[in-house]
Amino acid sequence: MINESALLESRTLRESALERTEVLDRVKALTLLPDGMHVTTAMVAAYFEVGLEAVKSLAKDHRAELETNGYRLLTGDELRSFKNLSGIQSRTRSLALFSRRAVLNVAMLLRDSEVARQVRTYLLDMEYLVRTQPVDNPPHRETRSLDDRIDQRITHILGKTVVPMFNALIETSGEHRQELVSLREDVQRIERRLCDHDTRITELERTGGPRRYTGIMASIDAMNWREFEHHVADLLHRDGCTHVVVHGRPGDRGVDVTAHTADGRSVVAQCKSFAPYRPVWSGELQKFLGASFVQHRADVALFVTTTSFTPDARAIAETHGVTLVDRSRLEKWSAGVPLASLR
Repeated sequence: MINESALLESRTLRESALERTEVLDRVKALTLLPDGMHVTTAMVAAYFEVGLEAVKSLAKDHRAELETNGYRLLTGDELRSFKNLSGIQSRTRSLALFSRRAVLNVAMLLRDSEVARQVRTYLLDMEYLVRTQPVDNPPHRETRSLDDRIDQRITHILGKTVVPMFNALIETSGEHRQELVSLREDVQRIERRLCDHDTRITELERTGGPRRYTGIMASIDAMNWREFEHHVADLLHRDGCTHVVVHGRPGDRGVDVTAHTADGRSVVAQCKSFAPYRPVWSGELQKFLGASFVQHRADVALFVTTTSFTPDARAIAETHGVTLVDRSRLEKWSAGVPLASLR
């Protein structure tokens, strides 16, 4: 079975898994450019939550491999043509583009990223499923017995037979007691890892279809600031709010949308449509605090954005009771999951 270190080191093994680009969206939403096919270096860095230089350095070191999987560096007439077709506004003399295969390729090369590690874990679990699934007459997921999987059978044997055997030996042993205790701990560690592995596989089987939210953030990213404010207003109205008003103009006293919940509480919302790699800073939260609670005397303050929040910004929001709607939460909210603070 392929392990993570082999995946990191072997180009041949990486190539064998490059068709499974769907794992990217199972770990985290991958926003694409308006052409629906590519992402920039900055977008790759945002997806894997690493710095730009980490992605640039990796692309430089593995350029030949990435190019076979859709990586391109546009310059000159090719760059101008792409800008005209895609509507991208950029003064750079070159533009690196990654296809979904190339992004998956990066996930199999990038060591210092928790998101990349999660992608590799999904790949390894899927490879395990393929290798252990019976070829002839595979049972349906709904009716397949949990005892059919080898990892669960091993876990059962370890927990019901091997560990009790060690316990009995430890009770009666004197000279080798410490060695037996150490061996028992090793067996229990393996048992826990197998349980974790089974949990991941069960989750993979349960979510075997396409992600429910795929495509939502791509459409939101294509909105201008005014359309985004109206999108948030529509979500408030959908969740039962009344008197929903979009402001978003000079003199709006620091808020973009106001409303009232179904039970009469006043709501103010700040809407920031930022690039995914540009987080909301603490200073922006502090400014919103004054506008929402001092000027508007709001009962519910929402800060809605298409990106993330810095740790300092999150700390301020938690201290003062601001509901933060980051990129992940916005995706779910837009897909129909209501905000608890509006109930």
